[in-house]
Amino acid sequence: MTTTQRDGTRPNPPLLGSLAYLAMNLPIGIGTFVFVVTSMSIGVSTLIIWVGLAVLAVAMLVMRGLATLERLRVHALLGTYIASPYRPAPERGRWTSRVKDPATWKDMAYLVLMLPIGIAEFVITLVLWSGSLYLALLPLYWPWLPADWHGVLWDHTFVAPDSWVGTLPFAGLGVLFLALAIVVTNALGTAHAVYARTLLGPSQRRISKLEGLSTAGAIDWSDPWPPNTAPMSYGPVSR
Repeated sequence: MTTTQRDGTRPNPPLLGSLAYLAMNLPIGIGTFVFVVTSMSIGVSTLIIWVGLAVLAVAMLVMRGLATLERLRVHALLGTYIASPYRPAPERGRWTSRVKDPATWKDMAYLVLMLPIGIAEFVITLVLWSGSLYLALLPLYWPWLPADWHGVLWDHTFVAPDSWVGTLPFAGLGVLFLALAIVVTNALGTAHAVYARTLLGPSQRRISKLEGLSTAGAIDWSDPWPPNTAPMSYGPVSR
């Protein structure tokens, strides 16, 4: 079996994929942060009665599952492939090997940091898109607004058109902000794809080591044995 460590591509996520991904990060970040902090706190606090070992073991498996789902989500929405970084576990000392595996702790760090990073990405995306669409579409919904309507930001009036023509400059400003929102969304999606590949994927040192291995003389165990050839015929042997 061949495992692809990297596909040679640079993250270049689509706009809609980045927008959907960034919008999902806040609720997902809340869930992963609560799970990791709660499970680790319970596990460590109950180690003295040995129950904590089972809690920590289950938490480790769940965190690996969540990290795997995150790799799939990054690939589906951001178009970025992330290989599995985990070391092969031996038959003996399987759990010890998992604890010593740096990928386990990188998974935990990623799941915890999803909350602050998700908050920042969600707020930036929400403010840019809602503000730009609010201004860009103002000429469409202005006739249905109350006569004394005006836009307020931080207790200061910043949008107060007195006619439909007066909404056009604000709509032009909204279009500019919309272009900015598109650029920032693409930049955030690309940055998060690089960040996810760094924490959730194999390290560059491991990739270089695997690429340097020689496969000359390797046996392809996928072929059946004996090979599917014509049956052999046997004849008398003369001495």
